[in-house]
Amino acid sequence: MRAACYDHVGPAREVLQLIELPDPLPAAGEVRVRLQWSGVNPSDVKSRAGLRNRTLAFDRIIPHSDGMGIVDRVGGGVAAARIGQRVWVWNAAWGRPFGTAAEYVCLPERMAVMLPEGVDGEAGACLGIPAMTAAHAVLMDGGVAGKTVLIAGGAGAVGHYAIQLASLCGAAHIITTVSGEAKAALARAAGADTVLNYKTEPVAERIRAITGGAGVDRIIEMDIATNGPLDLDVLRTGGELVAYGSSPAPLNLPFPTLLAKNIQLKFFMVYHLAEADRLRAQSLLQRLLARGLLSHTIAARLPLDQIVAAHEAVESGQMVGNVVLQID
Repeated sequence: MRAACYDHVGPAREVLQLIELPDPLPAAGEVRVRLQWSGVNPSDVKSRAGLRNRTLAFDRIIPHSDGMGIVDRVGGGVAAARIGQRVWVWNAAWGRPFGTAAEYVCLPERMAVMLPEGVDGEAGACLGIPAMTAAHAVLMDGGVAGKTVLIAGGAGAVGHYAIQLASLCGAAHIITTVSGEAKAALARAAGADTVLNYKTEPVAERIRAITGGAGVDRIIEMDIATNGPLDLDVLRTGGELVAYGSSPAPLNLPFPTLLAKNIQLKFFMVYHLAEADRLRAQSLLQRLLARGLLSHTIAARLPLDQIVAAHEAVESGQMVGNVVLQID
């Protein structure tokens, strides 16, 4: 099979290579997926660059945790009826050396979820990290029904899904931040009630006016290190700050403010979701996908042999939506 891989960390152009490997065979309890699409996420790019760890856990890594394809073979104990299913996969490269930047991947069958009919294949490659992150951030701790929610970066891969899911789950008012008019249009189409350009508008002042000075009930935050001060300013007393990401800058939050406002800080990594939380988020996505209620923003579709360009595009931070690789 064709696969992209790296055996040391560094810039995409220096470490990513295309190789030929024997076709893998599924072990007991596994399915083999003939991949059609592979999702490129910021976490994949950071791992390849060595921003988390300069030492590889494996001699060689095929990157990317998200993907979509067709089950073409099953291991012992797996029903033969799974063969032929269109599936989306999650956590393929998390704690494993075999991700989705290849023609085939073998993984435990629960990590290959049936993709509802009518959903485009490339959309399936966007679900594992972006959509699952958004779903958990919306559903956790009682959800957002009746709440005013601020979603940072509403035109980003996670933010775009979070706006849709918050709207479908009954949020009373959805506020989001963007950096330009094209992104604002995307956020409005997703269901945001108020879209604020953080480069040109006084965000805190606008949010206080919208909420009558009370502040928002929940913030879904992509960069708590950068936006933490604003978040504490606009969060109501007893509000929830849910952070799934941050820039490398030091995280400095004033304890007196946290204490005085009874702020609830929530942190999570989608790779580490408890099984019950994962199944809840997955179930919501499956229902909405089956009904055609989710839209997907694909910023770029590139072939596998352009994986370097795909990683560089994600690193640039300029892509509006998901970047996916077409495998077959």
